[in-house]
Amino acid sequence: MSRVAEGVSPFELADYQKAVRLVLRHPLVTSGYPDRAALATVRRWADQLRTDLMEVLGYRLVTTADTARLQRAQDGLDATRPALTRAGRPFDRRRYAYLVLTLAALGRHGAQVALGELADAVAADAVRIDGLGLDTARKPDRDAFVDAVTWLTERGALTLADGSATAWAGDPERAEALYDIDREILLAVHHPTRVLQHLTSVTSLLDSSGALGLFAGRAAQRRDQARRARRLMLENPVAYYTDADAELLGQLRAPALAEDLERLTGLTVERRAEGVALVDTSGRLSDLRFPGGGTVAQAALLLAARISAVVQRSGRHALELLPAPTAAERLAARARRIDGALPSRGTLSELTQLAKPDEESADETVVDADHEPGETRYPFVTDSWLRGRLKEIIGEYGAGFAADLRGDPDRLLDQALDLLGAMSLIVRVDGGALALPLLARYRGVTARVKTRTAPQPPAQTALFDDETAKDPTP
Repeated sequence: MSRVAEGVSPFELADYQKAVRLVLRHPLVTSGYPDRAALATVRRWADQLRTDLMEVLGYRLVTTADTARLQRAQDGLDATRPALTRAGRPFDRRRYAYLVLTLAALGRHGAQVALGELADAVAADAVRIDGLGLDTARKPDRDAFVDAVTWLTERGALTLADGSATAWAGDPERAEALYDIDREILLAVHHPTRVLQHLTSVTSLLDSSGALGLFAGRAAQRRDQARRARRLMLENPVAYYTDADAELLGQLRAPALAEDLERLTGLTVERRAEGVALVDTSGRLSDLRFPGGGTVAQAALLLAARISAVVQRSGRHALELLPAPTAAERLAARARRIDGALPSRGTLSELTQLAKPDEESADETVVDADHEPGETRYPFVTDSWLRGRLKEIIGEYGAGFAADLRGDPDRLLDQALDLLGAMSLIVRVDGGALALPLLARYRGVTARVKTRTAPQPPAQTALFDDETAKDPTP
């Protein structure tokens, strides 16, 4: 029997699981973020949360009077949880750089700071980094800087006392903004478990067992393997058995894994021949919903259905089967990409493309067609085939898509494939993509463009304004 939530009565278990999902979904909780009730909810269960999160996942919860900070143990590099701009778009490198420099500059200020003064301080540091800089005379630079400041404001590290950041971004000569600085939240935002200056690779941030105070030894190793297996399920849409080593595979198949995670989170564990997943049908924990609303999600769903259909072909029409890059290979590719921008003789060598968001490093992975005996292989669809299917989708459903993406099919395809990759439905490889087993769940999707005069469609139909529904037929 699971010992998770031992001190929680059956009548209060749902409330406790709500607190678990809250702190897992928002690793930083403050008096105002993500809402005014969140901190009280976490603090009520703080002792039990600290015990269970460490025992089950190896995560440490640090609470103060005004914050709750979850320190995760990182087993991989995750490109699916970016910081978001005011417009809801992922941060690019410039914005991440401004965010870090803003945190450093705030440490040198008192209780308040004017936005223009803060921008000048960040600009003084940014100019020393080749390819970065911050020119407050340039609107794109001001917008990127305000996105970084807004990210901190949303979490309570900064509180607007007067003025408007948006107005300052529009015209810094005629507008200003004044912020109060919360030191406690600033410390919680940036709380590394490593001395960053000593790192030679981003992979040094991974496997945080030592940083979190876990001990070596056979019993501790078994405990850590169990935690890794639970983290793999919790932090990913699906844990495929083919991505697990022998020890981790045993943990993923163990009945205790499902029992612990279900009792901790209140969600359901689903097992299939290819892997195991923690199913969040209500969206209470997931940070990325699929199917979902919006042009990219809708196009991705329809593309998934087309890939799933072509995968079913057999005989001479069957797709070529190729091995997928292993989890270790994908990690190594991402690490090489990030490490290429680490400081070298005082400069950052790859900041010349700061205005562009990172691409999935898996795009650059080359798959070797020579496979080992018994190696799992997956159906391969080419880039040209994917472009052709997306062209068909735009022709049939484009009236419900955003105009900018409808007019730029290459960008729409790239974003749709990124979303499918983030949901573990495909793996992007050189020249195309590999279809993973979970993709079969979206076979047979039907959709129609919603019009003002059209009658209400059945529940299995996707409405292409803001809603997308998946055909539930397996």
